[in-house]
Order: sequence, then structure tokens, then C-alpha cells
Amino acid sequence: MTKRYRQLTEEQRCQIWTLKKSDWSQRAIAREVGVSRPTISRELARNRGGKGYLYKQAQQTTEERRRQAGRSTKILPKAIALIERKLKLQWSPEQISGWLDREEGQSISYETIVTTHP
Repeated sequence: MTKRYRQLTEEQRCQIWTLKKSDWSQRAIAREVGVSRPTISRELARNRGGKGYLYKQAQQTTEERRRQAGRSTKILPKAIALIERKLKLQWSPEQISGWLDREEGQSISYETIVTTHP
């Protein structure tokens, strides 16, 4: 059986916050919420602010991450020319990505290079 990845809901975050304020252990919170203990640990670590874990802040942070993740970056013609030149020289997409980041200050993942220049 394959487990399907699901984001925590705002209600689950509220439940985590309430149980954490009541000094429940991460293991007990995980059982109560119905998720794994690493999920609780990751949630608390990623979404802890200056005042600790606040579920509304955690939800807003998560929503912002989702918005940012969906944005695609436009590759400029100059970068395309550089990529094509390096590919002709038999450079791997990983090498090109690292070189672009170091030498040109452009962050283009090797996955993007592979999908745009097969």
C-alpha cells in the first residue's frame, strides 16, 4: 500500500497548537492528529516563529511557500545561449547549473536545463 502525501490542514495545525500548549508530546500529538511523528516534528520546526508555534502564522507561511513554489522563472536569451554552448561542449546539466550559479549569479536548476534542452 502506497501512502499519499497530504498537506496538513488549518484545522490540524490548530489541533497541533492546542495540544502543544497543553504540553502533549510530539508522539501523542501525532497519534491524536493522525499523522506521523516526523510530520509533527517537521511542522513545528519549519513554522516556529519568534513567539513559538502559532497555527495561523504556520498556515500563512505554508500558503506563501506554495505560492512561491508555483512560480516559474523566465530564462533570458543570454542564459539560453550559454546553456546551449555548454551542452555542445558536452557539459552535464548539473555542471551547467553549478557554473551558472557561481559565475553568472543565475540560479537555474539542472532539471530545468534537462526539460528545456532535451
